Amino acid sequence: MSAEYNTYIIEHVDNVKKAYFWLKDHNIIKEDILDQLNLHDASKYTDEEYKAYDLYFYGTKTEKVKKDFDYAWLHHIHENPHHWQHWVLVNDDEGTYALEMPKEFVYEMICDWWSFSHKTGNLYEIFDWYKAHTKKMILHENTKKLVEEILDKIKKELNKDK
Repeated sequence: MSAEYNTYIIEHVDNVKKAYFWLKDHNIIKEDILDQLNLHDASKYTDEEYKAYDLYFYGTKTEKVKKDFDYAWLHHIHENPHHWQHWVLVNDDEGTYALEMPKEFVYEMICDWWSFSHKTGNLYEIFDWYKAHTKKMILHENTKKLVEEILDKIKKELNKDK
């Protein structure tokens, strides 16, 4: 077990909650998802993920470490519905498409993304991150619309606080 990785997980979950409380305090979301957030990324402590993540981020990236991480990541997105990849269906006959995400998981996903901005203290980072990554995301149109509405509200509130 890596003390660095343990610290990372604890800080990450704390920053996810900071993002959530900011959104609640600014009336961007009204739902209470704190119980859900208390379990945020709990699967990172499982045998299927812990060692692979630890070695990938805090060890030497050998081919085996990279392969093990891919399996851990696959496990992670299947266990954590706050990842958009969880909602992508690879269908035998109809191709690949996204199912609509329930809003509580959209909220958690945004808190997850925004947690990294809370770590650095630059709360505007999320907008550049989203712009850079949105082209690769497979989101249901309603999910994408909700994500962008929330991001717009965040930006407006941040600009008010300037």
